[in-house]
Amino acid sequence: MKRWTISSLLAAEGPRDEVALKGWVRTRRDAKGFSFLEVNDGSCLANIQVVVDASAEGADRLRDMGAGAAVSVVGGLVPSPGKGQSWEVRAAKVELVGGSDQETYPLQKKRHSDEFLRSIAHLRPRTNKYGALFRIRSELALAVHEFFRERGFVYLHTPILTGSDCEGAGEMFRVTTLAPGAPAGSEAEKSDFFGRPAQLTVSGQLTAEPFALALGDVYTFGPTFRAEPSDTARHAAEFWMVEPEMAFADLEDDMNLGEDLLKHCVRAVMERRPADLELFAKWVDPTLMATLEKLAVESFVRVPYGEAVDILSKASKPFEYQPAFGKDIQTEHERYLAENHFKKPVIVYDYPKDIKAFYMRQNQDGVTVAAMDVLVPRIGEIIGGSAREERLERLQARIAELGLPMEGYDWYLDTRRYGTAPHAGFGLGFERLVMLVTGVTNIRDVIAFPRTYKHLEY
Repeated sequence: MKRWTISSLLAAEGPRDEVALKGWVRTRRDAKGFSFLEVNDGSCLANIQVVVDASAEGADRLRDMGAGAAVSVVGGLVPSPGKGQSWEVRAAKVELVGGSDQETYPLQKKRHSDEFLRSIAHLRPRTNKYGALFRIRSELALAVHEFFRERGFVYLHTPILTGSDCEGAGEMFRVTTLAPGAPAGSEAEKSDFFGRPAQLTVSGQLTAEPFALALGDVYTFGPTFRAEPSDTARHAAEFWMVEPEMAFADLEDDMNLGEDLLKHCVRAVMERRPADLELFAKWVDPTLMATLEKLAVESFVRVPYGEAVDILSKASKPFEYQPAFGKDIQTEHERYLAENHFKKPVIVYDYPKDIKAFYMRQNQDGVTVAAMDVLVPRIGEIIGGSAREERLERLQARIAELGLPMEGYDWYLDTRRYGTAPHAGFGLGFERLVMLVTGVTNIRDVIAFPRTYKHLEY
């Protein structure tokens, strides 16, 4: 018999004589001659009530159908006399699929702290909050692909293993087949799997650029890694990035694409997951819906880096890090601009070249590069991008200036030797997007199994 999801049962237009559903018991209430099971199958936030008469087949096993137990139910879908639900199932047959020890099952209470649930990440998707969160995360991922497909972008799978450091920061995980304690040095590296140092990538950008300069517009969406010993609510060692690259594009095209992508993703969740979103508006951030509605309809502010620094320097709010031209804009500065000064998303552009990566296009002033960051309330930076330096001589000079190994980027320089063209792109931190849309403030709570500094479970 076809298994119905609870979301489809609750959306039914009329009663049905026989339906089959499978899910996990949230609660069981026993009365004289019958029991009530609240069952959830993960398809939606809502549970469905199953009424089990003592005469139903399998009712003798009801005592084993406590919280967390997996059950199978066959019965009729009928109007529910209870408040807050249109339909319920009158069971003709119930079956225990998988038991749940009521003495040790850790999700007996209705509410648990996020800290506790991080310690049982393998079970937290069964809670209302995390079930809703991961349905929203799924919807956002689908919205990303939908957005780029509608605009003719080619989806590209870039390498996870790399021999290049995109950011030049050196905060990369090494990948090796050498035994622990093996001698270091070039001779030892020759006996390693690749015969040279290999790392987990921090970005798919460098390998996406050659495809943009062949296919036009491309994007990659996959896991990236950073060995940064930072134990904050915004940083993880493994995270997902959305990285488009556009040929024949400049900084303005880049800013337009970033703004349009965020608006599209927010609208998609508001339209398709309203019940899940409402949970976060009620229990996590009461200002969430107003923030998202404003983001979805109003244009983002665009301000040059120099002007942003002036605004921060004149702010009455005390900062831990004093803003100054030539210094990076810190998270506290980003949030002040988006939350306090402009009260909406902000795009800061034309940063000093000395605080940006080697591949960013140098502006005519010789001081700044055509870079941009999109800043949003509560999060700060959510997108970072730039026009790429397409001029061979300028790019070579910048690599040399930063002391990076020229031979390691020879393949990258080839794209400037043969048919170079203006192009631009950015990276969107996907977990930060989930945080923005849900109001959740810790990155550990928006990824299934977080990998953070000094923390590796599962």
